[in-house]
Amino acid sequence: MTQHASPPRDTAGPTPPAGRLPGRRGLPARADVRTLSLLGVLAALVVIGGVTEPDAFLDTRNLQLVLTQASVIGVVTVGMTFVIASGGIDLSVGAVVALASVWATTVATQEHGFAGILFTAVVVGLGCGLVNGLLIAYGGMVPFIATLAMLASARGLALQITDGRTQIVTVDGILRLGERDSYVLGLPPLVLVFAGVTVLGRLLLNGTTFGRRTVAVGGNAEAARLAGIDVRRQRLYLYLLSGLCCGIAAFLLIVLSGSGQNTNGNLYELDAIAAAVIGGTLLSGGRGTVTGSVLGVLIFTTITNIFALNNLQSDVQQIAKGAIIVAAVLVQRRSASTS
Repeated sequence: MTQHASPPRDTAGPTPPAGRLPGRRGLPARADVRTLSLLGVLAALVVIGGVTEPDAFLDTRNLQLVLTQASVIGVVTVGMTFVIASGGIDLSVGAVVALASVWATTVATQEHGFAGILFTAVVVGLGCGLVNGLLIAYGGMVPFIATLAMLASARGLALQITDGRTQIVTVDGILRLGERDSYVLGLPPLVLVFAGVTVLGRLLLNGTTFGRRTVAVGGNAEAARLAGIDVRRQRLYLYLLSGLCCGIAAFLLIVLSGSGQNTNGNLYELDAIAAAVIGGTLLSGGRGTVTGSVLGVLIFTTITNIFALNNLQSDVQQIAKGAIIVAAVLVQRRSASTS
């Protein structure tokens, strides 16, 4: 009788032989080295920031700002990590964040208060994720095309809802969350939500059947299907998860900015993909790490903050980010060829 639990664990590589766990003992070691390397890069950036602008960078308020800015894109990146680990991609995350933020801040929605804004943001995110998932999993569309179409549609709908205007939030409960009086142990509520999503995402990916199925589908979808995994349903769930993260991120952005704008989430898809890649998630699927992705977000956010404090132009920031992404992909390819 065939066992169904083992094959999904074997799909970390491209085409694993039956009954064998290729490189399984080496994976934790490589993951530890990768995590330590990312921590080393982050520590080096902190040192650079402390040396170049010691008073400004090491100020408590600035460090809180870095963590707060990382929180919104960080939540999106957690969802993106699952999608990429399954061999997919989601180019619509930034546009979905924009659509959810403006839909949740219309006058009609704000009449329902705090709960109405949160509920609307999450539901819009889930709705977009559902459409993406159905088109990809059951419609047979390539993820790149399906999510690109969602990107264009969501941006257009967000612009139509706002008519190009900024929608100001007037709900006291939302505005209070952005004030310093709401900080817990010196941490803004947004950072605490980000931490919670990170912990849950890591547990889901590393410690549950759902996470093992995600990696299995990304490593070898056909082998996963033969092992008894409903690949289409799994992909649908993954895009729902990505949409959920976008809805949560939209709510955090509303709290952070006190408004909803159709320009929200601009280039979030690129930042989330880049953070996941430098964190160690394989673009080809079959491996994902939430911890690495979060460290990638912190690295990019810290770089942006250091450049801003040193009055360096945005084009220099983009060049530096591009160089980091290229280096991370080259390291991934070398690691894959030697494993």
